[in-house]
Amino acid sequence: MTEPRHTHPVTPLVTMVRAVPVLIFGVFVTGGGEATNVLGGLGTGGVIVLILVGVGIYAYFSWTRLTFFYDDDGDLRINSGVFVRNERRVQLSRLQSVDVTQPILARLFGLAELRPEVAGASSEGTKLQYLALDDAQQLRAELLARASGLRREEGAAVATAPEQVLVQVPSPHLLASLVLQPTTIFLVLLIPTVVAVAGVSGVWELGLTGILLVFAPVTVVGGQFLRYFGFTVAQSPDGLRLRFGLTSHRSQTVPPGRVQAVRIERPLMWKPWGWVRVVVNVAGTMGGEEGEDRPSVILPVAPLPVARTLLQQVLPGVDPFSVDLTPAPAAARWRAPLQYKQLGVGATPVAFVTRRGWLVPKWDVVPHARTQSVRLTQGPWQRWLGLATVSVDSTPGPVSIAALHQDARTARILAQEQADRAGLARRQAGPGQPESYPVASPTVPPPGIDSDLP
Repeated sequence: MTEPRHTHPVTPLVTMVRAVPVLIFGVFVTGGGEATNVLGGLGTGGVIVLILVGVGIYAYFSWTRLTFFYDDDGDLRINSGVFVRNERRVQLSRLQSVDVTQPILARLFGLAELRPEVAGASSEGTKLQYLALDDAQQLRAELLARASGLRREEGAAVATAPEQVLVQVPSPHLLASLVLQPTTIFLVLLIPTVVAVAGVSGVWELGLTGILLVFAPVTVVGGQFLRYFGFTVAQSPDGLRLRFGLTSHRSQTVPPGRVQAVRIERPLMWKPWGWVRVVVNVAGTMGGEEGEDRPSVILPVAPLPVARTLLQQVLPGVDPFSVDLTPAPAAARWRAPLQYKQLGVGATPVAFVTRRGWLVPKWDVVPHARTQSVRLTQGPWQRWLGLATVSVDSTPGPVSIAALHQDARTARILAQEQADRAGLARRQAGPGQPESYPVASPTVPPPGIDSDLP
């Protein structure tokens, strides 16, 4: 058991400063006058200062009560709580990853937030706010080392695992891809449509709405640009390391052997440039959509050759574009007239592959050994057309694998074959799975967005 440690002593100040915008909004928008009257006419500024002092005092006591240490079993313990004491145990044998995040305010103070990710549990209760950036990186390396079975003497430093940069996404290409995505184009086209309807109908309130809609595409593009700015993918024995973000910098890790399914997306407007996006399901993360503590997008935009090379690091031996996909039957055009020509399904000795989508064609891949279940579904319209859908279930995440609108008899055979392949793959894999990514030679220059990888 080690000595309990505190987070950085500046943490209460950061917490107090972080509350300022919320307080200003609350006082000026949601009843500042009433609060001023209740507190004896202190004025709006006095109310804000008084509340800030209260927040600062509470933040200080929260900081004094938050400690972390290693117990006798080598697991990380985090104790916190002012009025209600909480003691959490981060079982390192179930550790998935350790992410280092730097919100913009923490970056101004040179601090970072550490988020240990444990299988089947949320990281909300185990995050440490805030540590000095160097201390956070050192603690991350120590947790990963302990999780792999290594131990060190108290006070001894742990070397960070080596890495090799694989992909760096240039900002101009990121910005162009966001402008050309279907959501942005739809919002841009919606503006003149609303204004035109307002002019024809004479309802000028709609025209004002159309003018205000100008900010919608700017907000969408700006938010995603700030999030994925400087996106870098590096290869390391402890996983694929993702670093991105302008205002809030994040450093996340996709652990080896934890990728359960992959989706490659290619919006139609990206096709002339050959760009695609790579999205994954990662075992052990909570929820279905991407959030701050659940990496999903491992490559926001890149040429197809770069994405295929990265895919070999995530799922070795899997290339969905080399699979001969069986198209949907002719009857499917009555069920899905727009995406009918994109529908397809196939399998390799390693993985199950499907294709679908219209404005955004998608290739979904799930290794046979990662298949959790296989379902055959048939709606009323499908029954009338003699069609059925085969769904292959993965862990929760943005990737859902489904062979849409296949011939009903073929779909039953396909579902049974996939169930058999999944069972055989799990028996052959056994308990020993590779738990590290090979690190490329540092002499190889990292490919950028314009790489011509084979």
